[in-house]
Amino acid sequence: MKRSALALIIGLAALVGIAMSALAQDGGLSFQTVNFPGDTFTQLLGINSSDTIAGYHGADPNNRGFVLTLPNTFTAENFPGSDQTQVIGINNRGDTAGFYITAGTTHGFLDIDGTFSTVDSPGTMFNQLLGLNTLDQAAGFFEDADGNDHAYTFDPKRGVFSAITIPGATSAQATGINDPGRVSGFYVDNHDVTHGFLLAGGALTTLDFPGSTSTQAFGLNNRGEVVGAYVDTAGNTHGFVHSNAHFQSVDHPQGVGVTLINGINPRGQIVGFYGPAEDGAVCGGPVCNGFVGTPDSGD
Repeated sequence: MKRSALALIIGLAALVGIAMSALAQDGGLSFQTVNFPGDTFTQLLGINSSDTIAGYHGADPNNRGFVLTLPNTFTAENFPGSDQTQVIGINNRGDTAGFYITAGTTHGFLDIDGTFSTVDSPGTMFNQLLGLNTLDQAAGFFEDADGNDHAYTFDPKRGVFSAITIPGATSAQATGINDPGRVSGFYVDNHDVTHGFLLAGGALTTLDFPGSTSTQAFGLNNRGEVVGAYVDTAGNTHGFVHSNAHFQSVDHPQGVGVTLINGINPRGQIVGFYGPAEDGAVCGGPVCNGFVGTPDSGD
């Protein structure tokens, strides 16, 4: 996986079609593979209650960001004048968050009601926003001069950055935030082991998939369900859903061991991406497939 378990993008306004696979069944979910037409590299990163999805297509360095309205409407989403832009978080109003690169510097951004703004923690040079709730509060991180990540949340209405400090962590990213104010993310401890976390009301819960060597938590919904990815003892990467204190391992049927889940909406629909199984890594090469997973019950 790339720098922040996600990839970088650049975008251009457009409206195009969609390519979907037949539905596949796995773990109580129906899967659709969703790839940008004519491209071999697509990642889906966030989904809201209206089935609107944030993502990007295109391998580095020619990435393009988009917002996708299912079933078949892609619209580009890019910070004006940027060299690259990645849309990651999307709330139930359709506002988005992410990051963009200009002249080699990475900045966080918000797009609220169609207006872009740069969001950088004061005095820092590398920022990414990775999650957004309906109050337009964002979750993200900045990188310091030593290459360590520092998690934070940002409230644009008050203009306030709030640091997230995890005891024993050497690096941390906040990746999701829901309307009740719960925050998901992951951190690296002083033994160089990566753990997911959920922060609720000041109480921190560590999320380690049972038997895994590494766990990263990404998106969460208003029910407190968390999605992410874990690495097993054989080095394979699988997606997971954490709900009611229980983990469910989730792989796209065509991407067993090379699947990552990045977003979940209030109905339990998930989005993510998988690489060809023969690559042995999640989108480590020029081919990457986005997907949507819908609970079979329709919840």
